[in-house]
Amino acid sequence: MPFSSSIIIHQQKMTKMKTLDKIAQANITPRQAFELLKAGNIRFVENLRINRNLLQMVNDTSNGQWPMAAIVSCMDSRTSAELIFDQGLGDIFSIRLAGNVVSENVLGSLEYACKVAGSKFIVVLGHSKCGAIKGACDAVELGNLTALLSKIAPAVFAEKSVTEERNSHNPAFVEAVSKIHVERSVQAIMEQSVILRDMILKGEIGIIGASYDVETGVVAFMDHTLVLEGITESAPAVAV
Repeated sequence: MPFSSSIIIHQQKMTKMKTLDKIAQANITPRQAFELLKAGNIRFVENLRINRNLLQMVNDTSNGQWPMAAIVSCMDSRTSAELIFDQGLGDIFSIRLAGNVVSENVLGSLEYACKVAGSKFIVVLGHSKCGAIKGACDAVELGNLTALLSKIAPAVFAEKSVTEERNSHNPAFVEAVSKIHVERSVQAIMEQSVILRDMILKGEIGIIGASYDVETGVVAFMDHTLVLEGITESAPAVAV
């Protein structure tokens, strides 16, 4: 159900955005964490961002951190997760690298975020006009970037709906590949991390894929990738 501006303003007044502590984090359910992220993006889009005392948040988090969620997103300068979801210091783990590629290092980071540090929700966040996706579409080879783009290449091959101009000059092809890559990344997390899969299926944490539009600021959540309370809405259709 969409949030209205009045609800968002009411939330601003009620929360004053106090920094999360151990008790507050423990009381947040995966579903609530998801709803907080959705509400935060609506605030961002409507320019109703919560006015935070960042220096106070620095002080509040100086002895520990209790983020509610972990976001795997691209290193693109336009896709800062804290801004996109209107979150403050200590609210989320932000794992960023070109093309929001899921690697062993990313899995380890997510395992720390959820199993050790107590985060309740994972978002794999792709975005429109992604340079890494474009590079993979064009089979670019450049130093260490070659190996990174090779992890996106399976999504390029999996995209079958576009038959002509299958390269970075075709925006429709790029966006289709980006969405498949996000779907595959969600599935990779489930398949390649026993720890995270166990937590997800037990309902201890939730996970979803999403795409950020760099023109509008809107995050479109891919509901068919959502696993919440151990229930899968619809399993991704592609195999890893």
